[in-house]
Amino acid sequence: MSILTIEYLQRIGELNMKAIEIRNKYLNFFKNHGHKVIPSAPLIPENDPSVLFTTAGMQPLVPYLLGEKHPEGTRLTDYQKCLRTNDIDEVGDNRHLTYFEMLGNWSLGDYFKEESVAMSFEFLTKELGIPVEKLSVTCFAGDEDAPRDTLTAECWKKAGIPEDRIYYYGKDDNWWIAGEEGPCGPDTEMFYDTGKPACGPDCQPSCDCGKYVEIWNNVFMEYYKAKDGTYTKLKQHNVDTGLGLERMTMLLQGKETPFDTELFEPVMEKLKELAKEDSIESRRIVAEHLRASMMVISDGGRPSNIDRGYVLRKLIRRMSRHLNKLQIDLNKLGDLIDLNIEILKEMYPDLEKNKEIIKQVIIEEKDKFIKTLAHGEREFEKYINKAKEENKTVIDGQTIFRLYETYGFPPEITADLAAEQGFTIDNSEFDKLFKEHQEKSRLGSEQKFKGGLAEQNEKTISYHTATHLLHKALQIVLGEHAKQKGSNITTERLRFDFSHPEKMTQEQLKQVEDIVNEQIKRDLPVTCEEMTLEEARKTGAMGLFENKYGDKVKVYTIGDFSKEICGGPHVTHTGELGHFKIKKEESSSSGVRRIKAILE
Repeated sequence: MSILTIEYLQRIGELNMKAIEIRNKYLNFFKNHGHKVIPSAPLIPENDPSVLFTTAGMQPLVPYLLGEKHPEGTRLTDYQKCLRTNDIDEVGDNRHLTYFEMLGNWSLGDYFKEESVAMSFEFLTKELGIPVEKLSVTCFAGDEDAPRDTLTAECWKKAGIPEDRIYYYGKDDNWWIAGEEGPCGPDTEMFYDTGKPACGPDCQPSCDCGKYVEIWNNVFMEYYKAKDGTYTKLKQHNVDTGLGLERMTMLLQGKETPFDTELFEPVMEKLKELAKEDSIESRRIVAEHLRASMMVISDGGRPSNIDRGYVLRKLIRRMSRHLNKLQIDLNKLGDLIDLNIEILKEMYPDLEKNKEIIKQVIIEEKDKFIKTLAHGEREFEKYINKAKEENKTVIDGQTIFRLYETYGFPPEITADLAAEQGFTIDNSEFDKLFKEHQEKSRLGSEQKFKGGLAEQNEKTISYHTATHLLHKALQIVLGEHAKQKGSNITTERLRFDFSHPEKMTQEQLKQVEDIVNEQIKRDLPVTCEEMTLEEARKTGAMGLFENKYGDKVKVYTIGDFSKEICGGPHVTHTGELGHFKIKKEESSSSGVRRIKAILE
């Protein structure tokens, strides 16, 4: 039998909630508890240097967790589109996803542990109907930096969780911080008991045997970790929670994997129907990577050889490789995209709206990949001919890896071609090199999050303000079409992507630079007003005016020069910025240019 017991399947099958029902129950529950529902931020982060993609619900709320006033108040809830790349090469098993949806609720200096625990318990047991005996929780055990979190444990007992299902763990399990410095604190995690037998007498929620599945995490931000490693109490205590929708849908439907739910099942079945050589692993990779690619493209992502563009390219090419492995005609991609949109359009209406661009980008990238395969095959032929001259019979792992890394040539295709030529391959050496490559990729991805909340400092705030001046200056010099497509800010520089069809001239760059420095020299005041989206539109504030904003927005005005919707924070006067200098202008993707600039 599966890890889920017959008793569990019978009981939970009565609920059988679809993903969108669970999402709506969540949002309505917290709305009824005084939370404002805010829209999901795009997958492509704005003004966030810490990650390539939006990876968690808290990420777009960083300024407000640090004390900025949110226009919608102190109680917020949303569903957040997320994409994490650390485990991209693990997708294909029964649980890993790159794209997922996170449900969250926040208290920005409002309620804290008692109310947070009470609401979580009520939602799980009353709204979702999960039996109390299926729930276990974990709390922070305490150490030299912070005491044992007995208050949260007492809250769980009061709610109805018996003491023998409350566990204490250390910082590795029950403490949250983004990066090395910044707001942080203990968390409490909720686990679902699948009914699988315990792996031993010490089987607990920390065990990886599959008996316990984590379903929700509530972080209590009450400390600040400084660079020297010391902890101090925060003035504003926040609550930040995250519940994975795909995992909860799987559990409430009594399914074995997310791929068995309505989010993936129709595509999985279609792939099985089309496949001449079936593989459950390959079908999962195609279904997951196709959905993830569509979501990224719909939010403005485009394939390239760097950063998030490279991730998107890898998703599409890995998907294409496994379509080949399934022996499915790559020209069926358009039909698979249509099917996915039909499945997901109720949850993500933008997919239908952006259908044509999604198809165009994926199919163009697929066509490029076919050319890449042809190139890799030619390189393979060169190697084989040389190997034959040297009387070799084994293709070494270095060669297999070089074909993979340099030409994107799939190792399984190398193996097939090698066999046709009477060669064997050294898988052990390739596996070692591939694991090293994975580890470097994972570390690189983690490094992107290294700064985290700590990156919001005087320098990054200055660069953030400078992007507003640059945005307006570009529109003055190039025209109204030069709209922001993304930005990335560190303590050393700003990077700003904008729509423009051609390379800027030196004269245009000089004009933009001069305009920005003129506004800095004028020492213009930077002011903030809260207003409705319609009011912001009437004032002429720049913004995308799509579903990314809530009912109320913040509008930052820089003297008589710029007016833009933004979460903040910013300097109080432009004179604080110093001298603005453009270091580089280059292509970012088709129809999008990129400027890198510094403040001296």
